[in-house]
Formats: sequence, structure tokens, C-alpha cells
Amino acid sequence: MTKRSDDILAQMMALHPKIIDLTLDRVWRLLGALGNPQENLPPVIHIAGTNGKGSTQAMLRAGLEGWGKSVHAYTSPHLARFHERIRLAGTLISEPDLVATLDDCYAANAGENITYFEITTVAGLLAFSRVAADYTLLEVGLGGRLDATNVVTPEVSVITPVSIDHEQFLGNTLAKIAAEKAGIIKRGVPVVVGPQPDEALEVIEAEAARLGAPVIAYGQHWHVWEERGRLVFQDDRGLLDLPLPALLGAHQIQNAGAALAVLRHMGADDVACEAAVVGAVWPARMQRLKTGPLVERTGSAELWLDGGHNAAAGDAIAALLKTLPKRPTHLICGMLNTKDTAGYMRPLAEVAESLIGVSIPDEVNTLSAKETCAAAQSVGLDAHVADSVEDALAQITDPEARVLICGSLYLAGHILRENG
Repeated sequence: MTKRSDDILAQMMALHPKIIDLTLDRVWRLLGALGNPQENLPPVIHIAGTNGKGSTQAMLRAGLEGWGKSVHAYTSPHLARFHERIRLAGTLISEPDLVATLDDCYAANAGENITYFEITTVAGLLAFSRVAADYTLLEVGLGGRLDATNVVTPEVSVITPVSIDHEQFLGNTLAKIAAEKAGIIKRGVPVVVGPQPDEALEVIEAEAARLGAPVIAYGQHWHVWEERGRLVFQDDRGLLDLPLPALLGAHQIQNAGAALAVLRHMGADDVACEAAVVGAVWPARMQRLKTGPLVERTGSAELWLDGGHNAAAGDAIAALLKTLPKRPTHLICGMLNTKDTAGYMRPLAEVAESLIGVSIPDEVNTLSAKETCAAAQSVGLDAHVADSVEDALAQITDPEARVLICGSLYLAGHILRENG
């Protein structure tokens, strides 16, 4: 019988009892057993931060490819299929290549304890080492200092906006969380820093100074803003006047700025910079769904999807919704039980008529639909329970409605699979 990547991934899930257990010891051990593939990667751009990592990476990839470069990219979690995590020279890894790479990692690990994220990250690094490309984009999974991706010396490090999230692993203050993110800074390696709260920026700048890493910071070395429906970027090389990002939302202006700062530091031309903002694609970030069975069920109502899940994401979504043509907005929300649910929902209460709570299918750490509704009611939202997203859609009968399915990347992945 032909081996399937899903079967090997299921075996990998059983290698360690904890989903998250931050240390690099197991990663270094497995990399050593595989001949240290992390030492044979194309030049790396390493991206950490609480919000905007994926969008910034998507813009960087679009920009580099617009510059004529071939690009590996690693991201997590996946939405619909695991293959999304590993992009080889611009193309998602094929099933045969994924099977072969996972097989090699599983065999080299020899049954030792290792988390799913760790062994699959090593698989990504191994895959990248076997295919030629000009650049490698590595997105941090959680934190930075002890993240499984933090085994490389990059050409540039990037830290996108830092905010409170994953407190149980990273600490309960901005300074502690920023210290974990700043753990990706390497001696002498330039670090592009997106907009930060002062408390976070102080920590990042101090770590960069300790390591002699040049800082290229928003508000000091580069600026970005929207003006008359255009994106304007300025640094010591001059001014760029570009279209607004293809990715929607005011927060994407800042993410675009970070990507442009990296590209300009690397010497990219204006064509590459424009490609970064207009060519980026990043599913489940305020994505308008226009086809598929779920769209057909909504009739003339709009259907949107977003995977943001913390307070900063709630602020960004609310800000974007305020800019869209006015329609009654209804949320279908499912969240993990590790998130600040009320913090996420509080800004959304200002822009939504109602919220329907659902449990995330096949997710052990889902918040129950009832608990989701209780959190929504605590911030003033009119909230009801549904057994499924399909049931929730059936409850929304206004043909002029705007429906946003939101709260978790895991829910977003389920929707993308269901909607084909």
C-alpha cells in the first residue's frame, strides 16, 4: 500500500505527549542525526512577532519573486493541508517529496521524544536543503528564542508587532514576550522591527545592542502610511509611492512597511517593492469567500473568513469592518480555550449585530459554543449557540448581511476544506 503523508504525520503526533514544550535540545539532536541540513539553506529571512508574521512573509515572498528570485517558505499552522507549510522554490511541496522527507525525519529520530511541531519543522528544513533557491523565509511558530525554527543564522531578522498572546508559554508582560521574540536576533545580523509598544521596543533594542545587530526600526529608519488611497514608504533611500496592499486592513500597511524595509535593505528594485504589496496572497486574513457550497447557502449575503485570535486581531478586524460599505454584520465564532476570548471580542462588539458561537470541529482544545457565547455576552454582544457553521448560517436570514466566520485559524482551515 502506498504510504501517505497523513499517516506519517499521525505517527509523529504520538512521539511526544505535549503539543508545546519549548526547548531546542530535541531539534538540535534530530538535525545532527540528519547531517545538519539547516547549514545548507539558501540565505534565510527569519520572521517573529505576535501579529502579522504570515502577512509579512507573504509580502516578502511576492516581492522576492517579483525581483526574479526563487523562494522557499515555511509557515504554520496550515489551514487545509499540511503541504501548505512547506513551499519549495515557489511551489507547495509535492506528496511524494513530503512522504520521503517525513520518512527520513521519522527514521532519524529513532522513536525519541520530540513534539509534532519540532519534527515537522526539521522536515521543512531538510526539504529546503535539498532544493536550490535564492532565499528561505522562515516564520516562527511560537515565541522565538526556543522556537524550533531558531537554529539558523539569517541574513535578516524581522520582528513584527508584539502584543499579549500565549502568556502561559511566553510570559504575562509585553517585556517578557518581547524578550522571547528578540531571541531570534543574531550577533551582527540586521533586524527589521515593525511598530512596537515602547515597552517591547526597549527590550528588542537592548538585545540588538548586546549582540551588535543593526536595528532598522519603524518610526526611526523607515516610515509607512496611507495617503490619498496610496501606500507611501520612506527610508534613507527615498520615497516609494505604491498601490495599497492586496491584503485588506489598515494593519497591512504596517506589515507591508516591514516587508519593504527588508527588501530595500537587500537592494531590491521598485518593481519588487510593488510586487510585494499587490501580489501577496494570504488565505483566512479577512478573505472574502466568493465561491463554494457555503457561499451558495448565504445567497446574496457576503461571506468573509478570518483566522485572527487575539485582542490585537480583534482590533484590526473591527477597524477594517468600519471601512467597508455598511451592512448588518453577524459573526460566527469558534475559538481555542487558550485565548483571551473577551479581549478578542470586545472591539468586535462595536461593529457586529450578533455573534453565533460554534465549537471548532475535531479540535480537542476548542472552547465550547456555550462558553464562546458567554464571553460574547460579557462584552455586550447579542449571542446565540449553533451546532455547526452550517447551522449558524441557516440562522442568519438577512439577505443584506455581512457574515464573518472568525476566531481561530483551526476553524478557518475547517471552513476552507468544507468550502472546497
